[in-house]
Amino acid sequence: MSQGYSQLFQGLSSGSGSGNTNFLADYASLKSGSYGRLMKAYYGAGQSSSTSSSGSKARTNNVLEQILEERRNPKVSEDVKEANADLTAGIPTLKSSVSALQNENTYTDTQGQNGQSGQNATDKVVSAMKNFVSQYNDVVSAAKKSTLSNKTAYIANMMKTTKANADQLAEIGVTINANGTLQFNEGKMKSAGISKVQEMFSSKDSMSYGSTVMSRLQFASIATGATDTTEKDNTAGSSASALKADGEALASDKLYEKVKDKNGNMVYDIDKILSTAKSFVNNYNGMFDAAESSTNSGVLANLAKIREKTTQNTNVLKQFGINVDEKGRLKIDEETFKKADMSKVQKFFKDYGSSIATNASLVDYYTTTKANAASGYTASGTYGVQGSSRFADSI
Repeated sequence: MSQGYSQLFQGLSSGSGSGNTNFLADYASLKSGSYGRLMKAYYGAGQSSSTSSSGSKARTNNVLEQILEERRNPKVSEDVKEANADLTAGIPTLKSSVSALQNENTYTDTQGQNGQSGQNATDKVVSAMKNFVSQYNDVVSAAKKSTLSNKTAYIANMMKTTKANADQLAEIGVTINANGTLQFNEGKMKSAGISKVQEMFSSKDSMSYGSTVMSRLQFASIATGATDTTEKDNTAGSSASALKADGEALASDKLYEKVKDKNGNMVYDIDKILSTAKSFVNNYNGMFDAAESSTNSGVLANLAKIREKTTQNTNVLKQFGINVDEKGRLKIDEETFKKADMSKVQKFFKDYGSSIATNASLVDYYTTTKANAASGYTASGTYGVQGSSRFADSI
């Protein structure tokens, strides 16, 4: 299976964040370095007159300029253009097929009308599953050839989710091929029963396979192709730096030091904790708004890790009045937060807050330096920058 995943990610770590600095360095290297000397030797071979020497110099410089121009504006093949178009069109189609498997009506018999026979639930689920597998495979195949790195990053995460659920999928007749595509066995699904399919694709469970895949596709659908501006870089870096500070503050013991109330009782300074939590939410959203359209592999990898950690802890965050919307943004209900047990808030953010701060710091680093991660993606379709933890079990 690693071959299929590696094809998808082999080009993502190079990125384009180095900008004109790399081109200037390339020019200096090509013009005065060993390659430049090789070019001059080639075009100057057998030339003895000053005229021929001048001509060879002009030809050498023209070739060097041509090479640099191709580096600045690489030509996109027709195959790549087609793959980009197929990926862009395929993502919403795949979202629709996931929605069909999340829809409760898919799992109920349809009564016939106007003399026409109805359709039983099993047949409806089989049809919906066939559509899902077909459209999933189309998206994966297009992503392997696509240069839309922002979108392929989310498809990579979708494939990772599929791999993590390989055993459960196999129980309902869906297996993973070596190239990352899926294969469907109708008979096995019928034997397992449609209730297992419904459970795996449940929209009511934010951690179900279907909900997780839909989340990745939502992000992929709104991600831009490969644009990145200085203004957005500055905003992303600033928000990431502020998020790091908020995460560390929410993880610190100092924020939860008790103070005397008007009756002389030692209590948490809830207003202070709430203010920090609100700042955390605002900077979290601001960072994603500015950075998720980046083409930088280090930025994308760490955003994916932050999103993964938040998704894993959706239910705990909700206990504190912090909800995650369909775009992955946070929203805080102040009244619910104030009523929460601050000792549990402290215990949760001790891990979650410090972990988010670590990845936010790396987002700031990759945004500011414009360096790409040396190995942002692994052969299995996972991100190789910072591990993920699940903290819900400790609450």
